[in-house]
Amino acid sequence: MITVDGGVGSTEPEIDPDRLVATASSLIDVHSFTGDEQRMAERMRELFEELGLQVQWQQVEEGRANVLGTWRGTGGGKSLMFNGHMDTSYSGRESWLQAVPGFQPQAFQRDGRLYGLGISNMKGALACYVEAVRALQDARVTLRGDVMIAAVCGEIEKTQYGHAQGAEFRGYAAGTRYLVSHGGVADMCLLGEPTEGKVVLGHFGALWLRIRVHGNFIHTAFSEGKRDQNAILRLHQVTTEVLEWIPSWEDAESNAYRGARAIVNVGAIEGGFGWRVSRTPHHADLFLDVRVPPTKPMATARAEVLTFVRSLAERFPDYGVEGEIYVTAPGAEIDEGHELVAAIDAAHSEVFGEQPGRDVTRWFSDASALTRYGVPTVNYGTSTGLMDVELGENLDIEGLVRTAQTYALVAQKVCE
Repeated sequence: MITVDGGVGSTEPEIDPDRLVATASSLIDVHSFTGDEQRMAERMRELFEELGLQVQWQQVEEGRANVLGTWRGTGGGKSLMFNGHMDTSYSGRESWLQAVPGFQPQAFQRDGRLYGLGISNMKGALACYVEAVRALQDARVTLRGDVMIAAVCGEIEKTQYGHAQGAEFRGYAAGTRYLVSHGGVADMCLLGEPTEGKVVLGHFGALWLRIRVHGNFIHTAFSEGKRDQNAILRLHQVTTEVLEWIPSWEDAESNAYRGARAIVNVGAIEGGFGWRVSRTPHHADLFLDVRVPPTKPMATARAEVLTFVRSLAERFPDYGVEGEIYVTAPGAEIDEGHELVAAIDAAHSEVFGEQPGRDVTRWFSDASALTRYGVPTVNYGTSTGLMDVELGENLDIEGLVRTAQTYALVAQKVCE
């Protein structure tokens, strides 16, 4: 239960667990993999209309949209945006997930937990936003500032590259970048990514790098004595050098942030033709995900990484080493003294009986686009969801209820 002074004739607003679960379940039941968020946006629009919110429909591209709902205040107060992405990390059609029920767009409950594709990342948060506003409205609470709920497409960390073209590969804040350039701005934003109930004061950004090595394109029959010209084998040598460089990036003081170290992932390798291994490959590629602290400009990170690539070209002058940076997604941070952080601290303490912890994460969020458009943003949400080997993605229902309670209190504190 939330106790809020809503003025004359008001009652204490309450989170309705059954209603919250029903809303979350209805969102799970709508398939919304990246690039196919339209039906989910339509469902969010229905919910916003039920709440009597002013609805703005943003058609980002064919088959995918953002939808922004605004509960208008009486005026004179600060505006608060709740932001959440509708696309899911997986489609549920992946061969290794097809038999796991919690990774399917079909909600079910078991032992006090709600299961289904996208519940933790982040349909549970979207449901909590809706329920928080409902509870405040039911209690006839009047706010001075506007409360906005932005349901956006295209957040998941992915990008078009090579043959991977199309809407399903257009992520990395594609929806929120459209949102903020088409009227979706507020004084501040609470982004309910799964943070285990901690206040995330900052998160790292990402720089994706391709390192290409060239080699001889030749038939197997004529390759004798030319193995040193094979691009795949050359890439093996280059990879050894990369592995020796990675600790220098991860341990650099300039890449540390609030006690968290940077990290580099060797994410992919491409080379050769599986359907024609009678030919040596003319080139082979190594792909790296280089995490960058929010305090380091991407242009600086780019220059430092390409300097390393140039050193590889000098080390292997016959290999034709090239570097291409094809993603630069900056991190985000917020000052610990910001009023939104204080509001979350106070609300969390009222609901959970203790102060929330602090965290710095190395995953990306839409806070990147929001903060760069002048909307200070805090990532704060419920559990990351136990990835049960047999049942899949899930959240504790009581955790959802308490999170919705906290969001309602934050809205009251920020919007006065």
